[in-house]
Amino acid sequence: MDSRYFTKKVVQWFEKNKRDLPWRETKDPYRIWLSEIILQQTRVAQGLPYYLKFVETFPTVQALASAPEQKVLRLWQGLGYYTRARNLHKCAQEVVARYNGVFPGTFEELKTLPGIGDYTAAAVASISFGQPVAVVDGNVFRVLARIFGIETPINSPEGKRVFTKLANELVPQKNPDVHNQAMMEFGATFCTPRNPSCETCTFQKNCFAFKNSLQHQLPVKLRLKQARKRYFCYFVIRKGNSLLMKKREEKDIWHGLYDFVSVETRRPVDPEKLFMEHDSLAKFRKEKLADISGVYKHILSHQLIHARFIQISLSRDIAVTGSGLKFYTVKKVAELPKPVLISKFLSDYGIL
Repeated sequence: MDSRYFTKKVVQWFEKNKRDLPWRETKDPYRIWLSEIILQQTRVAQGLPYYLKFVETFPTVQALASAPEQKVLRLWQGLGYYTRARNLHKCAQEVVARYNGVFPGTFEELKTLPGIGDYTAAAVASISFGQPVAVVDGNVFRVLARIFGIETPINSPEGKRVFTKLANELVPQKNPDVHNQAMMEFGATFCTPRNPSCETCTFQKNCFAFKNSLQHQLPVKLRLKQARKRYFCYFVIRKGNSLLMKKREEKDIWHGLYDFVSVETRRPVDPEKLFMEHDSLAKFRKEKLADISGVYKHILSHQLIHARFIQISLSRDIAVTGSGLKFYTVKKVAELPKPVLISKFLSDYGIL
């Protein structure tokens, strides 16, 4: 298919069907970059309120760069993949330090910044600076695989090369920003994973998948390893109106966020038995267990967390030292950045 014909058709569709989104009203690289980072692995409906909060709280890259990391993480809470938030903060700081607060205008320069890969660099370079470089995300993979009949797995190194090459052959020199946004929008709202709107598709006569009834077989994706199961018992230790919490400093999930005293086990265990036998909990054994929750399941990338919360109300002062543990008032707990799992428990039990 001729690239000019392809662009003409997808852009015509886009102009008639595009959603009204705030980052489409600007070419400001700060706002384009911010929207793309937030929307990585996040649906637009979920990400939009976060984008608006970030723009309101940090209207410039300088404002974001100078903010405390804890404030950035707290605002990010609920989006998951917290490495994105930490890299967002680091990237803003580097833009200020290295480029005097002005985003670099090329694809290659943008890729040198923390948290910016090919996809985000292409989006900012094309939308903000008019560079003819293709944005290739899951939506674009799907559109290209179906229309052109590409069976190379999209999550393989060869697949990335094949799709990136084709996408860049299709992107026009003129108005690459509109082309890229049209491609992403077409995949996100029309050529969808499960129920593509094939009967009214502008590419129906040219689409390999439609002509061969392969919409649900394309794109091809290699099966990844099964999610790792992890089991946590959280001990929610309360003293009056304060909760004992700690900042997670280890190189693991939720780095930099706050949670409770916890014990991880290889398989489900009896919380009461664990309480009586685990050395780290010895000083609390004279206290009564106030409540034991049911199992909370929380899905992360390649991990499935099973957690139970055991509440303990202290009847006396117990010195707590080491491991970064500290009592925080409920009001302060509300301000701390926390995993969604912890926030859900606090909400379910009316603590926050």
